[in-house]
Amino acid sequence: MDILILLIPLSLAIVGVIAWIMLWATKSGQFDDLEGPAHSVIMDDDTPHPPRAAPEDEATPPS
Repeated sequence: MDILILLIPLSLAIVGVIAWIMLWATKSGQFDDLEGPAHSVIMDDDTPHPPRAAPEDEATPPS
């Protein structure tokens, strides 16, 4: 029975930490868009990206 003196406050502290983490995640916007990342994985993006032009400063040797 003496172990309950340790386990009850410890479990309440763990529940408090979990509640604080959930509140922080909600306030910081972690649950704002739940379907967007799932749809972006299956979307097929067939548009080619334009090629990057090489910077001219690197193409010419310094004089």
